[in-house]
Amino acid sequence: MRALATLNPYFWHYRWRFLLGIGFIVLSNLFGVYAPRVVREAIDLMAAAVRLHDGASGATAPELPPMLHDWLGWTGLDLNGLVAGLATPVGVVRNATALAALLAGLYLAFALLRGLFTFFMRQTIIVMSRLIEYDLKNSIFDHYQRLDRAFYKRNSTGDLMNRISEDVSQVRMYLGPAVMYTINLVVLFVLCIAFMLHVNPRLTLWTLLPLPVMSVLIYLVSDLVNRRSMAVQEQQSRLSTLAQETFSGIRVLKAYARESVAADRYADAAREYRKRSLDQARVDALFMPAIMLLIGLSTTLTIFIGGMMVVNGDPTVTVGNIAEFVIYVNMLTWPFASVGWVTSLTQHAAASMQRINEFLAQEPAIRDEQPVPHEVRGAITFDQVSFTYPDTGIKALDRVSFQVPVGSTLAITGHTGSGKSTIAELIARFHDATGGEVRIDGLPIRSIPLTALRRAIGYVPQDVFLFSDSISGNIAFGTHGASPDPAQVQRAAMAAQVHANITTFPEGYDTVLGERGITLSGGQKQRVSIARALIGRPRILLFDDPLSAVDTATEEAILNELKREMQGRTTVIISHRISAVQRADHILVLEHGRVVEEGRHEELLAREGHYAQLHAQQLLEEHRTGME
Repeated sequence: MRALATLNPYFWHYRWRFLLGIGFIVLSNLFGVYAPRVVREAIDLMAAAVRLHDGASGATAPELPPMLHDWLGWTGLDLNGLVAGLATPVGVVRNATALAALLAGLYLAFALLRGLFTFFMRQTIIVMSRLIEYDLKNSIFDHYQRLDRAFYKRNSTGDLMNRISEDVSQVRMYLGPAVMYTINLVVLFVLCIAFMLHVNPRLTLWTLLPLPVMSVLIYLVSDLVNRRSMAVQEQQSRLSTLAQETFSGIRVLKAYARESVAADRYADAAREYRKRSLDQARVDALFMPAIMLLIGLSTTLTIFIGGMMVVNGDPTVTVGNIAEFVIYVNMLTWPFASVGWVTSLTQHAAASMQRINEFLAQEPAIRDEQPVPHEVRGAITFDQVSFTYPDTGIKALDRVSFQVPVGSTLAITGHTGSGKSTIAELIARFHDATGGEVRIDGLPIRSIPLTALRRAIGYVPQDVFLFSDSISGNIAFGTHGASPDPAQVQRAAMAAQVHANITTFPEGYDTVLGERGITLSGGQKQRVSIARALIGRPRILLFDDPLSAVDTATEEAILNELKREMQGRTTVIISHRISAVQRADHILVLEHGRVVEEGRHEELLAREGHYAQLHAQQLLEEHRTGME
């Protein structure tokens, strides 16, 4: 239950709705517990009438039932004639039957009122649970977005989705049905016991004798239910992860004809889920039969002990009291029978909330640290910057230093794994340097508000991601504030040399892309991503190998257009292609995380070092490609 305590602020937020629901529970059960008393008075009335009619020894005229007496006093009706007829053996049965019919009407009225307040009870508490579910999902989603990229590298997408969907649904079952039935049980139990004790304390004790055994049973089984619920939820996350990976990588699976392997992996995980679910179901199945047995024992004890008391002439017990107690016991049957179900729901919810809290307790490693309001102009400085990835221990950068003045262009090249992309991620502050300092406009990057920093950056990542939205929507995603007009979207697409491709689609800019932009080719996705970076007119442009999927002619056209777009903006171009970096104002050559050469294109070629070797290798590759 400690995990569920984190939900208390939500109860407080909806406290008036919650308190109103509790009020409806009390009213519903109050009318419910009065109904057996009506039955008792009707049975006692008819029994007394039959004895008087048959001339039984010591038989006396029945009295007006107390419930009718109170009701008549409230309504102002006068039934003196019917009451007078109860004193004669001739009219007693007829008049008693008429009074019993009135009691039946009163019983029906209580039933209708109970049903009405039960409806109101569900409309308040169950609706409250849905509202809290809505708030909780939004809180989790907002928290997910605050967490840094390292968190997403450590956790699978399927597990993240399962916690915000399946786990939250389990928590909602606690917030609604479990809480409602628990309060209902407590209120009904208190009212029933109070009424039963008022009638006959001795018979009440015999009736409630099996209930402590049921409490011990629930206590012993609840811990086992919790452990097995946690195991089921963990395996559910595993299934979600496998399904998500399979659907995302379906092209690779089909390309290698590995569908059967994926199916076998999923089947193995599903079998383990089935095993864990059956283990849990076996424990859950223990509750209902055990509770029904104990409730049945209470009914048997009520009839047996009550009957013996009537036979022995106990004046405190009547046949109507036995019927009344049987109804009370049966009224308690479902609430007590639901204890097992409610316990199971609560244990499932506790296990799910514990999993949710594990993520909610994680704070992002990248966050604002005493930020200073600042409008980013675009100067970038790396001062002896080193970086080691925390999860792998790989040292990506080792004492890298450079300066990029406002409006100038820096190009970074080198072999795969040399640390090029890490520099872009440090500028966008997806990570914080583990050594040295990154500065923007002379200020430590950690002192600049994250939102202001990232809104000033147009970022084209190496792994292009497009949303399942229209092409226009994907390009417009790079803006902040008001939605751009179609002309702005088209200008950005023209600058990225993708406008001509878009106009060939039947729906043009309204073409809806598949998941991750699967509708487009690799080069088209890269160019849409470039357009998305340009449309917001950011102060800093980060291009991380943005032209790897286009041919050299398209690359040349894009670079010519980008030259105009980059004027006045600080630009960092990362590429392994010399043709993409040779026009930059300054070029860095990285090798194993260190700057091994730097300068302009002509200067680096003249040194005949690493850069010249890369240039010669690419010229040779282009020559061979042309020969083929």
